[in-house]
Parts: sequence; structure tokens; C-alpha cells
Amino acid sequence: MAAVPLTREQTRGRTTALALATAAFAVNFWAWALLSPLGPVYKELLGLSAFAVSLLVAVPVIVGSLGRMVLGALTDRYGGRLVFGVCSLIGVLPVLFLAFAESYPALLAGGLLLGITGATFAIGVPYVNGWFPPERRGLALGIFGMGNIGTAVSGFATPWLATEFGRPAPFFAVAVALVAVGLAFLTMGRNAPGTQAATEPFLTRFTAAARLRVTRELAAMYALTFGGFVAFGVYLPLYLGAVYDLTVADAAARTAGFVVLATLARPAGGWLADRVGGPLVLSWVLAAVFGCAIVVSFAPGMLLATVGFLAMAAALGLGNGAVFAILGRSVPGTMVGSATGVVGAAGGLGGFLPPIVMGLIFQATGSYSIGLMLLAAMALGAFVYCWFVLRARD
Repeated sequence: MAAVPLTREQTRGRTTALALATAAFAVNFWAWALLSPLGPVYKELLGLSAFAVSLLVAVPVIVGSLGRMVLGALTDRYGGRLVFGVCSLIGVLPVLFLAFAESYPALLAGGLLLGITGATFAIGVPYVNGWFPPERRGLALGIFGMGNIGTAVSGFATPWLATEFGRPAPFFAVAVALVAVGLAFLTMGRNAPGTQAATEPFLTRFTAAARLRVTRELAAMYALTFGGFVAFGVYLPLYLGAVYDLTVADAAARTAGFVVLATLARPAGGWLADRVGGPLVLSWVLAAVFGCAIVVSFAPGMLLATVGFLAMAAALGLGNGAVFAILGRSVPGTMVGSATGVVGAAGGLGGFLPPIVMGLIFQATGSYSIGLMLLAAMALGAFVYCWFVLRARD
């Protein structure tokens, strides 16, 4: 969607649009993260292996990742108001299905369908982007990205609701919330004034966006920063339970803290990118991730591990905000949705593979050190590219 500059009167709708998109994104992200906090419960209930649990919590991520390419292109064509509202309502179906699922195949099937809720990120970016001028898009998109808080809400609320009111309870609560935000978007939401629908076929727009060098570069960076955020968000409860022998509730609470910090850092990353440049912020971020991954790979004491993981959370959040600040400035308006789909899909896929790899490594060696060292190596390589290529070109 391509937007013309907003008049003074038209800017009044910005706050409403941003608040509505952020709230809808948070609820959809809670839905997307429903299975992760219950992973230990399903493991005990169904007698699952570490790999089987890893696959279960990672499955929604793959669909949520690939689905972003489709929803981003649909947003360019039909606008964020309609697509966000309809997708939120469709997300109710797999949530209710999972409330009654009691077998591993049923959980996997429901998890696949649940992925559509995670794909809604690709709707919100072009929707919010159209409301703000380039010099303010980094902060605005960072605030929208705080909808990631839905993962933290899931970490706190899902186990508690399941314990207090029965396993289906959190699914019922999320279904009600999805209906509420879906109807709110359809009735109160509106697209940015002056927006124009893209008319080219989906494949043409998607291919054009994917061919942009900046799209491919940001896809790689987001695969690491957002992929790391998602991977730790879904796998940290299992990691903390295995390495530090924490209870399910304690591990879920600590994971929620990780997610909250990363979420709060996201608008700061966009704000910094608006002022000092996205590539420079990304360079700082990747250097920090490298150092933190090295520290936690040695499974230090709980205090040092907590500091390492929280510092990594802040760095990943800053990086997520910086990536979309760069995208909002660098990609033509009619291609923002499609480019967001490509970059967002890469980020989601970046979160899909690590839990599976970590589960396989732990199952084979009884340790997570190798997996965390791999993260450190990837962060170092990305830092070198960002510092010497992206930053020099900025």
C-alpha cells in the first residue's frame, strides 16, 4: 500500500491505528505461543521425547513464518483493516480445536493451523507504516512490535489458567480475545488516508520484493534477531528445566521475563535507528549477542546465566526494531507488505529450526553447549557483514 503525506487533520488517526494494531498483534501472538508453556505438561501427559516436544512447540512457527509471505502480499492488495480483522477471526478455529486435542497427531495438526496467528505480523507492519512519515517509522514500528508481549502473556497466563481452571481454559480465553480484536479491527480500524491498493499479481509483487538487495539482507539479519527471540521464547522453558532443574512455573516466569525485556527494547531499537542509523544499531546488537551466547554456552551459575540471557534479550529486541526501521525507509511503499512477508518469514524460520536443532543436540550429547556456540558463530558472521557492508553503505 502506498500512502501520500498526511495532513494535520489526518494525523489524528495515527494513535488509534497504532494502538489497535499493537493490541491485535499481542492477542494473536498469545495464540501463536499457546503450546510452548504447556510443552512440559504434554510431555508428561503423552510420554513424549525431548525431540517430540521440540517439534510440537516449533510447528506453529513454520506456518506462521511462511504465512507471512501470503498475508503481507494480501495486505498490499486489500489493506490491513480487512486482512487483520478476518485473520484474527479465522485464528479462533485452531485455538478451539487445540482446547479439545488429546493426542500428539491432533496437537501437531492444530499447531500447524495455529500458525496463521503468528503470520499476522506481516499485516501490521505495512498497516502501521502507511500512517507515519519515514522519520518516525522506526519508533512506530517498534511500538507495534511490542505486540510480541503476547508471548510473555502466554508464559505467565497459560500455565496458570491451565492449572487453576483446566487445560482447555487458556484456549477459551484466547478464542474470546481473538474475536474481540477481530471485530474491533473490522468495525473501528481504517487504512491510512491516501493509500492505494497494489494491482500487480501476487507472484509479481513477491518476486520483485524478494529481488531487492535490502530485502535479502534484512531477511538474514531478522532470521538471527527475531529468530533468536522466537527460539528462546518457545524453548527456554525446556532449557531451564533441563539445565537448572527449575519447576515448570519458574522456568515459564523466567522465559516471560526474557520476552518482556526483548519486547520493551524493540521500540528503543527503532528509535535509535531513526537517529543514528539502523546498520550501526544492528552492529552493536550482533556483537552483544555473540558475547552473551558464549557466556551462557558454558552453563554458568544461575545469576550469571540470568544476566547473560537478559542482556541477549535486550540486544535481540533492539535488533528487531532496527531491522524494520531500515525496511520502512528503504522499501517502496507499494512493496512494504510483500517485503515484510519475506523478511518476517525469514525471522519465523529462524525461530523454527533452533528448537529442533537444540533438541537433537541435547538428545545426542546431553548438553546444549554446541547449539549455543553455533548461535555465537552466526552472530559473529552477521556482525562482520553488518559492520563492513551495511554500515558502510548507509
